[in-house]
Amino acid sequence: MSATKKLLAFDLGAESGRGIVGLFDGQKLRLEVVHRFGNGPVRTLDTMHWDALHLHSEMLTGLRKCAGEQGPLDSVGVDTWGVDFALLGRNGTMLGNPRHYRDPHTEGIMDEAFKVVPRKEIFRQTGLQFMRFNTLFQLLALQRDRSPLLDKAETMLLMPDLFHYFLTGIKANELTNATTSQMYDPTVKGWAYGLVKAFGLPVNILGSLVQPGTVLGPLRASVAEETGATPIPVIAPATHDTGSAIAAVPATGTSWAYISSGTWSLMGAELGAPLISDKAEAYNFTNEGGVGGTIRFLKNIAGLWLVQECRRIWERAGKNYGYDELTRLAEGAPAFVSIVNPDHASFILPPSMPVALADYCRKTGQPAPTEPGAVIRCALESLALRYRWVLEKLEEMIGRRLDVIHVVGGGCQNELLCQLTADACNRQVLAGPVEATAIGNVLMQAVGLGALGSLTEAREVARRSFEVSTFTPRGPQSWDAPYQRFLELVRRDSIPG
Repeated sequence: MSATKKLLAFDLGAESGRGIVGLFDGQKLRLEVVHRFGNGPVRTLDTMHWDALHLHSEMLTGLRKCAGEQGPLDSVGVDTWGVDFALLGRNGTMLGNPRHYRDPHTEGIMDEAFKVVPRKEIFRQTGLQFMRFNTLFQLLALQRDRSPLLDKAETMLLMPDLFHYFLTGIKANELTNATTSQMYDPTVKGWAYGLVKAFGLPVNILGSLVQPGTVLGPLRASVAEETGATPIPVIAPATHDTGSAIAAVPATGTSWAYISSGTWSLMGAELGAPLISDKAEAYNFTNEGGVGGTIRFLKNIAGLWLVQECRRIWERAGKNYGYDELTRLAEGAPAFVSIVNPDHASFILPPSMPVALADYCRKTGQPAPTEPGAVIRCALESLALRYRWVLEKLEEMIGRRLDVIHVVGGGCQNELLCQLTADACNRQVLAGPVEATAIGNVLMQAVGLGALGSLTEAREVARRSFEVSTFTPRGPQSWDAPYQRFLELVRRDSIPG
């Protein structure tokens, strides 16, 4: 191996995927993007799918580029979001195209599930927040629809596990992603087999669990030959993108919260053990596995999905706004005219996000924003108010104050949202690094190779290598009245937490 490790991370986000090489000299890390490609869902008839084979092809292209431009790599690993999965049948054959979590086939499935196993019992066994697209509910929707796939399935692989399987031929379920399935028991640290059996789902599809940083095996000979790469180790990072992002938070001590900010905002704290309580269930918080035996105790928030979808709809209408331009327009719009609950069901997959936001405001007796600046201001202020709510509940449950909020991921580039977050929460916000997910991915590959010894060492590298921006609260009392309005909206919507 060369003195500088070359670690290739494939990071699949909601809009795009990237191949990013991390160059680690033992002290500092720098990143180079070597390949970009699209990663949108594919609609066929009334169904939304992953385009898994296309994505695998793009990864092969990324490996080929690296072999030609970077020279020999030291390892490779894949991360993406949780819950989605592929089913494999006899001889490891993929059974159909994996469903995308935004597919509507899970509508209503949670109510049906609770008739079989009560909600409280599911939470007691899994400690996971309830979202209709969790893996358990996706499988139950297939069961309800009498999908033949369940009858033929021998293995379930979460999406990063699938891509690792394509690269190595090895089937394994990496922990951080498996914990998002609502079929994992964080107390016993294994699959919740009893729960899966209670629903009549096949338990044989649940495979071996591996920790982040596990060396799965070498690239298959055929993959190495096709791409010109050497048979490098394929290492499972924290394959859940948030798990990788939190591994790269440049924090010290324990008095901090995090927001992994992108399409979703994942806001929480890092704990040493799961927190499964009546309050955690009522507020719909979740216990997901992290690096080094930690628990990501967090809540999912709709995030910049609201802004992304507005931009997409306006672009379709011939108005091509850049994200920076939309932020500038929002800065110039009046404050607190209209606010929404970002997690209202009407914002999950609306035909038009600007229309959905306006309709929500009309129905709640507020002015309906129409100009882009007002629409985006509404979305960003509403997110900041939601962050305040989550922070309050988080501190209530863990019993201590969190002095700093670390914002990582693409959303940390939105300086307006970072400042609004500091103001709404009355906390100092430290924004960065932007590429936290890719950084966490490559740092865990470094751990797998033995170049780093622990999560603490990995975070030290992140602090040395990447700058952060600081946002200080400005007159937080001005947010008190809007926050009371926000609380009324949450109560009106009857959304748990």
